[in-house]
Amino acid sequence: MFELLIESILSLLEGPLMGIGVSPVAVLRGVELFVIVLLTVFGSYFVRRFIRTLKTRAEKTQSQWDDTFFAALQGPARTLVWVVGLTLALERASVGLDIEAIFAPLRSALVIATLTWALIRFVDRVQRRMMHDPKTDDLDLTTVEAIGRLIRITVLITSGLIMLQTLGFSVSGILAFGGLGGIAVGFAAKDLLSNFFGGLMIFLDRPFGVGDWIRSPDRDIEGTVESLGWRLTTIRTFDKRPLYVPNATFLSIAVENPSRMSHRRIYETIGVRYDDADQIQVVVDRVKKMLEQHPDIDSSQTLMVNFNQFGPSSLDFFIYCFTNTTVWTEYHMVKEDVLLKTYDLITELGAEVAFPTQTLHLQVEPEVLQERSAQKQ
Repeated sequence: MFELLIESILSLLEGPLMGIGVSPVAVLRGVELFVIVLLTVFGSYFVRRFIRTLKTRAEKTQSQWDDTFFAALQGPARTLVWVVGLTLALERASVGLDIEAIFAPLRSALVIATLTWALIRFVDRVQRRMMHDPKTDDLDLTTVEAIGRLIRITVLITSGLIMLQTLGFSVSGILAFGGLGGIAVGFAAKDLLSNFFGGLMIFLDRPFGVGDWIRSPDRDIEGTVESLGWRLTTIRTFDKRPLYVPNATFLSIAVENPSRMSHRRIYETIGVRYDDADQIQVVVDRVKKMLEQHPDIDSSQTLMVNFNQFGPSSLDFFIYCFTNTTVWTEYHMVKEDVLLKTYDLITELGAEVAFPTQTLHLQVEPEVLQERSAQKQ
């Protein structure tokens, strides 16, 4: 009906338009383009207001997923309207030209690209929400980040193949070429691929995560993990220097993760004087009883206080126990308290903590002794 109306109007205006040298077909195309662009502008405005309204209502609900969805949809939805509108306008403007046939597949490819953008935005926002939401503190941040990256890569590869198929390229040929080219790329980018698979193993095995304190007995690597990438792992050393370690390094070295220890160990050797040998057993028994009653020492773990050895200048006994805390600063406070209480117990018994001493015996010849005696007389 709309076309009949346009044709009737053009038939009435055909004479005057031909008189001034204007083609009625050109006028029809101009009217169509004007209407399409006008509808695109109104459509973009309507979609923006509509999604904004839905987002406002979603913020009033208890669920956070609808907020994330509509926030991710805002930009791509308006872009989708403009993609459809402008490509349709260009297609109508190119009727009868050689380029007319390219706009339909181009529009489909751009629509796929816009939907891909929306999906990646949604995945990004979900990942950030899960990493910063207090309700998800029990989730492993490294796993969340790895899953988010894998989803984004999967979406990009899938949408890329669909776009190529839409534009008329043979996906099977591309995959076959990719298989042959992958061999050459594998040789050329061996280090890059080894770092990639090293990062993949870290994400799968999870020997450490962001925020963990790690160290390696094989390399001079120690500090707190700041970020895990597909190629590099960033570690902040204890003197606040950033350390960038290629992920392939972790495939060939041993890594300790003290952050996951269940307890911290106190292992100290203390010596008393040989003059206090009769008190050594009492000291050992009292120190052991003190540790068993200490609120910050886990008595369910191995707890040992035993006379150890006859030292060069002391009778040595050792303290071996585990603290309840794993926090480094708290551990040293507990250790300090244990050592000070041990010292108090030693002094209460009238004994003393030994310090390195040497006894020097001088052998004097008899003639010298006789001479000294004669001098005194």
